[in-house]
Amino acid sequence: MTRAPGRRPGLRRRAASLTWKALAFITVMCCGLAALLGALVHVSVTNQTVSDARSRALGRLESATRAYEAGNRLPPDAEVDPPGLPRSLRALAEGGRRGTMVGVVDGHPTMWAATPADGRALAVRLDYAQSAATIEALDRAILGSSALAIGVTLTLGALGVTRVTRRLRTTSQVARRISAGDLDARVDDPRTTDPARYRDEVAAVAAALDTMASTLQRKLLSEQRFTADVAHELRTPLTGLHAAAELLPPGRPTELVRDRVAALRTLTEDLLEISRLETGSERLDLEDVRLGVLAERVAAHAGAGTEVRVVEDRCVETDRRRLERVLGNLVANAHRHGAPPVVLTVDGPVVTVRDHGGGFPEYLVADGPQRFRTEGSAKGHGLGLTIAVGQAEVLGAELEFANASGGGARAALRLPVSEG
Repeated sequence: MTRAPGRRPGLRRRAASLTWKALAFITVMCCGLAALLGALVHVSVTNQTVSDARSRALGRLESATRAYEAGNRLPPDAEVDPPGLPRSLRALAEGGRRGTMVGVVDGHPTMWAATPADGRALAVRLDYAQSAATIEALDRAILGSSALAIGVTLTLGALGVTRVTRRLRTTSQVARRISAGDLDARVDDPRTTDPARYRDEVAAVAAALDTMASTLQRKLLSEQRFTADVAHELRTPLTGLHAAAELLPPGRPTELVRDRVAALRTLTEDLLEISRLETGSERLDLEDVRLGVLAERVAAHAGAGTEVRVVEDRCVETDRRRLERVLGNLVANAHRHGAPPVVLTVDGPVVTVRDHGGGFPEYLVADGPQRFRTEGSAKGHGLGLTIAVGQAEVLGAELEFANASGGGARAALRLPVSEG
């Protein structure tokens, strides 16, 4: 068989990459939103706390100023040129202006308020430790709640994203099975079969894929039935035509008629064989086969001009009739469309047929043989290679078509080998 597109090894890695990208996006968005909200709350509460402390300090500073101007005793928290007063606030007061500032005195946060007093600074101070502790507690609460919110959102997002990617992975697997020829494969997403359930974009893709597979299957079955019906209908008149041709008198015209009738009968039998192969009704009749001996038999049946080379002989368990059919078609195609010498090589479980002609067309190497296809004015490859591909699939073998580096077409059949 030609190599069908199998399961790509990077599928799970790409699906996982999509999941991680989505989760990373959710995480970044959550962290950004949490940071923005936390910053807004922190700034708002801090400004309010500082504003309240500043108002209290300025209120006490007013009382201290009145006592100073009246020559009365200053309150306990007021002093002229106190030693712990920040330099910038002292300079502000000595310059004739009033102001407030948060500083640290003996390791404790302190709110200072100062005003001019005869060229010096009259200042009051309040304990700011409680306010600072409130802000720190608020920051910890913001961090904790943000972490919790991010964790919950990430968990829910992971569940949602994983669910979607799992459905996408299932849909892609079904698509590859269909492309490999399994037209019975379906996604069968319940969201596409039950209108009462929620339909989303993934369900729409799955429904479209199932519809496409059903349509392809109906068309293929119709084509298979048509091929089989045509072949069956042709058998009866061709049998009569063959019998009538045998009654013709000897001569060149009779030989031409008999030759064309034989070609039509062969074509009809080939169509019937393709129909059976496509319906999957073929069954194997396994036996031990020595590949070297079978290659000699195929070469002898093909006539002169086929060289057999046995690099490593091998005995395999396979269907002898089908294997002869595959190799016979490959050798016949090499003689018909290639150029001598035609070499049939046995190298272990791999049997290769090579000619020295112009090689296979590019479409055949890329996509495998196609029925009756021609390339320009060149003669097509008929049904022989198509039947070889179908019989190889029944045998569980791999049939590859390529052009040899030294010129010519090369078809390699790799037979399965049982372990042990």
